[in-house]
Amino acid sequence: MSTLLADTTNPDLGLLLTVNGWARSAPVWLDSLVSWVGEYGILIGLLALCTAGWLQARRRPDAPVAVAGVLWAPLAVALAELANIPIAAIVDRPRPFVDHPGLDVLIGGKAGTHSFVSDHSTMSMGIAVALFLVNRRLGAIAGGLALLQGFCRMFMGLHYPTDVLGGYALATAVVLLLAPIAMAVLVPLCHAVARTAAAPLITAGPAGSPRGGRRRRGGSAPADRDARHDGGGHHPGADSDLAA
Repeated sequence: MSTLLADTTNPDLGLLLTVNGWARSAPVWLDSLVSWVGEYGILIGLLALCTAGWLQARRRPDAPVAVAGVLWAPLAVALAELANIPIAAIVDRPRPFVDHPGLDVLIGGKAGTHSFVSDHSTMSMGIAVALFLVNRRLGAIAGGLALLQGFCRMFMGLHYPTDVLGGYALATAVVLLLAPIAMAVLVPLCHAVARTAAAPLITAGPAGSPRGGRRRRGGSAPADRDARHDGGGHHPGADSDLAA
């Protein structure tokens, strides 16, 4: 018991025992399914959502900005995981089954690792929040998966509820606080890539044409319309609203 957070004589432990108790009474096949989903399946699903977000972002009028937002999702997760290294070392909270051997642990090999904060919860919520900034629909789906991830980690006997909430908070803070800095770097980078032979990574249309030159009614391309609005300069709202 190295820190105050290791004191689990509170509702934190009570909720864990309740959720993990369902694993004890569940059939073996359900335990196996939840274990796979909680360890690998949700992360695979979130990767698929990021891919879908990238494909949709390439077709938007502000494709370089939208793609930069999608790219921020995995980068934010990586930064949150780096931030968790010193946090986990300082808190030094053991896995719940170390102090409470009666828990039904569905996955082995975790005894020597830290419990606070939950890496899986951090990764899941980081993807969800970052995607929501770009695409509200995909972000909401990812948010649902992130909540399911937290439930699975408790069901598997691997984390306390506060481990999960700590992961959610860490991921949200990293995504939102560092997003302005990240976008200041990623947006110009994506604009630059869109003018090269690698443009298909950024936009579905030819280089320099975010939507492949598709024109709206009246024969005006988006860029021409923007130019008329501000006298040939950049439209003031073109890069401001990421979420679709």
